[in-house]
Amino acid sequence: MTSFSALSHLECPRCGATHDADQIIGLCPCGSPLLARYDLPSVTVTPASLADRAPNLWRYHELLPVRSPDNVVTLGEGMTPLLPLPRYGAELGVDRLLMKDEGLIPTGTFKARGAAVGVSRAYEVGVRKIAMPTNGNAGSAWAAYAARAGMEALIAMPIAAPEICRREVTVVGGRLQLIDGLIGDAAAYVREQPGYFDASTLKEPYRIEGKKTMGLEIAEQLNWELPDVIVYPTGGGVGIIGIWKGLLELRELGWISGPLPRLVAVQSTGCAPIVRAWEKGLPESEPWPDAKTIAFGITVPKALGDFLVLQAIAETDGCAVAVDDEDILAEQHKVARMEGSFICPEGAANFAAIRTLRESGWIRADDQVVALNTGAGLKYPETVPLPS
Repeated sequence: MTSFSALSHLECPRCGATHDADQIIGLCPCGSPLLARYDLPSVTVTPASLADRAPNLWRYHELLPVRSPDNVVTLGEGMTPLLPLPRYGAELGVDRLLMKDEGLIPTGTFKARGAAVGVSRAYEVGVRKIAMPTNGNAGSAWAAYAARAGMEALIAMPIAAPEICRREVTVVGGRLQLIDGLIGDAAAYVREQPGYFDASTLKEPYRIEGKKTMGLEIAEQLNWELPDVIVYPTGGGVGIIGIWKGLLELRELGWISGPLPRLVAVQSTGCAPIVRAWEKGLPESEPWPDAKTIAFGITVPKALGDFLVLQAIAETDGCAVAVDDEDILAEQHKVARMEGSFICPEGAANFAAIRTLRESGWIRADDQVVALNTGAGLKYPETVPLPS
């Protein structure tokens, strides 16, 4: 019988070095993010036996890095609905359109997944003070889970970040530092703060493990039959890397078979370094100048894990698409009016991309397409003008 976690070691996807997982560690010495690896042959749970477990992401605990259930920090995150969108899908010309709605998770965004697992594992290995730069939602999520764990949190975010995220950090007792600049400037500030563990995107190995549970849930919710396409709004890219990683692990376990879904990375034309790199056939992206978009969560001029995003796209025969802010807002309103769901701008970017890809024929009418809505539209009230 396997233990609570089948975590084996950490591995560098760039240089191949392996590292002990039971230490406080950030990046590989070569500068690459590290990936958690598991002793998958030791996993004895089966898809059928999962049905008896609680409907949250910790149902997959063998494939998560927390070794003891006593160290799990949770607010009930996971198992968000996979909603059919029949009216809107018919309007797009995609009859089997599904939306994984992460707006219904604690703190109102998918960031709670990475925070739950990242904070739990950080606490387990001895971290008690964390710091991170953020565009808003990740910071508010990590501050909330740090408070739940009794840890200190320093959150640095651009002054233009959504007001609700600033208030969320403050109400749970996090130390909030507003930065006049972009997320890279916030990261520079965090690097200068002594005494904190840097929990920046992919600078610790376990946020990605929480995000991968979106892929595990999609597979389980579809009875272990994979969709044709998964569409994901991409800033730092942790979610798309995580979904890819999780599905590869399920395939190695024998729980799924056949080709993986074609993964689509969606960005805004105001900040599209991944799209530009994919179009040029480059292995990693170049920094995007003057980044700006209404979809603030994907305003990442240069992602640390960009080479992994591009690898995930390439190995699944996927693609990368940039969409205009005007189209993002238009699709956000169409989804709300046709399906009753107020989604975030980043989630709406996916639907603008699906429209483009359907018109080009890249997405076929009979494809089953899953779009990730990564947060609640209620966190972005400024995207909906009130009638005069």
